[in-house]
Amino acid sequence: MAEVLPVALLVVVLACAVVRPWGWPEAVVAVPAAALVIATGAVSLDAAREEAERLGPVVGFLAAVLVLGRLCADEGLFHACGAWMARGGAGRPRRLLAQVFVIASSITAVLSLDATVVLLTPVVFATAARLGARPKPHVYACTHLANTASLLLPVSNLTNLLAFAASGLSFSRFAALMLLPWLVAIGVEYVVLRRFFATDLDAGAQAPLAAEPPELPLFALVTVACTLPGFVVTSAFGINPAWAAAAGALVLAGRALARRRTSPAGIVRAAAVPFLAFVLALGIVVRAVVDNGLDRALGHLVPGGASLPALLGLAALAAVLANVINNLPAVLVLLPLTAPSGPGAVLAVLLGVNIGPNLTYAGSLATLLWRRIVREHDTDVQLGEFTRLGLYTVPAALAGSVVALWGALHLIGT
Repeated sequence: MAEVLPVALLVVVLACAVVRPWGWPEAVVAVPAAALVIATGAVSLDAAREEAERLGPVVGFLAAVLVLGRLCADEGLFHACGAWMARGGAGRPRRLLAQVFVIASSITAVLSLDATVVLLTPVVFATAARLGARPKPHVYACTHLANTASLLLPVSNLTNLLAFAASGLSFSRFAALMLLPWLVAIGVEYVVLRRFFATDLDAGAQAPLAAEPPELPLFALVTVACTLPGFVVTSAFGINPAWAAAAGALVLAGRALARRRTSPAGIVRAAAVPFLAFVLALGIVVRAVVDNGLDRALGHLVPGGASLPALLGLAALAAVLANVINNLPAVLVLLPLTAPSGPGAVLAVLLGVNIGPNLTYAGSLATLLWRRIVREHDTDVQLGEFTRLGLYTVPAALAGSVVALWGALHLIGT
């Protein structure tokens, strides 16, 4: 019973997170599931508390970054990005695609993949419509880059925050090691998407109607620019970088409240408290699954060391697991098994769980959310097309980024 119940509950929790019946938040099912595995003894209370304490700083970091992204949107940052893309991509869909890549990669890296999916994707739709361009290449770029371009910084993805905590690396060393894999993966995505959507890109686009360029949100840009060095400084002094994120969010929140652009309730909503509860509850359910046999089963499959074949094997295993049980549970399962092998193994797992989800809808919650946004804009996303594009991009991007990581480990060291 202790072995079967956690697995069954994990399946139910993930299924409800995918389907969200009656529009329920993910936490509505996940929190009772976590309580049930504790009540039945599938995971001890001490183990559950230990897991919550491990995830606590990560969840706090996530909340601060979510608020930061939402307040940047309120300041007009994403609207300004859309206007810049419209001016530069007028009549040139291929250039528009390149601009989407630049903007989406930057926003994903600095403000997290959630900002790209939730805030940038609607802007890209509006920009493509304004230019008369076919939206599909540019919108697909948003979802692929929300996953792939989230490799660079610990703040870019919740999986990164977990890997960062397990790796023992400083903020700057993490970024230095992931820079080359990040560039390689994005480069592969760009080449493949240009060829895959060649027909759509050849359809052309028109010049936008003349309009006053939006005012550049300098305050938001300066705040974000100051927050990034704050991550490095706090990490160097052994302080949780969540404090730097919280400081940036507080600065923007104070300005927004003073100008009545938001309210305290709006800031709380931006923090996505139900989703934070879901993350904590999911971690406890996964801990129950791991403690009741999954760690032993996967232990035979996890390669040891940081050689190139070992890193390739770890990344492939992580990618497969992410598409089977979603990338967040996958990273929670694999990190305790790979951390003893060193930062290289942890980062290889991160490559797998961040790039791998581009293969299927269920690979990451961000992809599922993107699909919902696309449907709201009356655009059909076919499963076959999504999967074919994933088959072209994921193996090449994953292999190239792992080789790049292996090279970075030897050039920079840990």
